[in-house]
Amino acid sequence: MKKYQKKKTGTGRASITCIVLFLLVVMSIQIVKLYHKDQQYTARETELEQQLTQEQKRQEQIAEHEEYIGSKEYIEDTAKSKLGLVYENETIFKEK
Repeated sequence: MKKYQKKKTGTGRASITCIVLFLLVVMSIQIVKLYHKDQQYTARETELEQQLTQEQKRQEQIAEHEEYIGSKEYIEDTAKSKLGLVYENETIFKEK
């Protein structure tokens, strides 16, 4: 009867070892997948940060342009270039 118990214990240990190895393989695969996803997310984060910086610069340029459009200088430039208006004491030189 002791021989039977030893054989059963050896089979049980082998089964547990196989299950543990299987779990290690599955976990290793999942770790590799997560590592690759992390790299992809890091690259995407860097790309989005660059886009954010570009959009912030663009927003500043738009704000500056809006400020210029509301200024007296813009009104004068538009009146001179599109309508040909000038001040009374201003001299205009035209190219021939």
